[in-house]
Amino acid sequence: MLPQAVAAVVEGMQRWANPSSPHGDGRAARAALEDARRRIAAAYGWAHELLLTSGASESLAIAMQRSVVERRLVTAVEHDAVLRLGEGAGVLPVAANGLLELDALTVALQGEGRVLVCVQWANSETGVRQPIAAIAGIVHGAGGLLLVDAAQMPAHADAEVLRHADLVAVSAHKRGGPPGIGALLVRDLGLLLPTGGQEKGYRAGTENLPGALGYAAAVGVPEDLAKMHRLRARLEAAIVEAGGDVVGAESPRSPLIGAYRMPGVSSAAQLIRFDLAGVAVSAGSACSSGSMRPSHVLTAMGWAEPALREVVRVSFGRGTTEADVDRFAELWRATFAEARAA
Repeated sequence: MLPQAVAAVVEGMQRWANPSSPHGDGRAARAALEDARRRIAAAYGWAHELLLTSGASESLAIAMQRSVVERRLVTAVEHDAVLRLGEGAGVLPVAANGLLELDALTVALQGEGRVLVCVQWANSETGVRQPIAAIAGIVHGAGGLLLVDAAQMPAHADAEVLRHADLVAVSAHKRGGPPGIGALLVRDLGLLLPTGGQEKGYRAGTENLPGALGYAAAVGVPEDLAKMHRLRARLEAAIVEAGGDVVGAESPRSPLIGAYRMPGVSSAAQLIRFDLAGVAVSAGSACSSGSMRPSHVLTAMGWAEPALREVVRVSFGRGTTEADVDRFAELWRATFAEARAA
């Protein structure tokens, strides 16, 4: 968490009152909550509705389960949270580069009834970014709705999302904010079925004022994406030179995520070695890496055993330095050299 977010959460806890209460303290809390809502929306450049949630997973659940549609489509490389919600949904294939097959999307949209299509802004395992504008053109041309899982998206990072998406799921802790708070950006509340309760009747539960204040503080701090690009390029050059592979190297990718294969060395063995050295990486997305099951993302991209079990995921953040990257690269080279020697 950014220090600005920590300070804002502490302030929110010290002044907390139920924002839905009619007394003076409650009204003051409501004013602070609405100010945080406006600041979060402004940071993303979103001029429409914003519902505060407990995180991107809940935002996706609201969008997937309560959109006024007859059918749902998801890509084969979506986050586990989407795939769990998408039972009965059509699954769209991706090419070997991780990008959605647009011809398959066009075909799948044919038929009766309005369709909701869910795609990630950037894949949480590989960083591969989908062509949002092209996808939106096809979806809207067929009368459908576009939901973008933008949990990985920095504020103001992609104008295409703001112009073309109908629903956008975002998360605070990916942006240096507190866990347990996120938002669903909604172009028109008429796209969703209300259920009563708080958040204009679209989410029940006492509002998380400290979390909202922390989110607003964090998302207002710019992220140096150019720095992240340089750090990722530095690491990838070292890995390729040492004999490794970069997943999705030819595709547009977020500078915040990289996935790398160490030929002949399992992800589990790599994670143990890196963890013992104090380096925190994962296999697959962070939400599912503990299972160590084969990555559904790599499988959808055409990877097979044993290669798909030899990939680790690396994140780059505000605190990442060149020294961090160089140390990891040296550990990667040493681990690979020891495995080949054995």
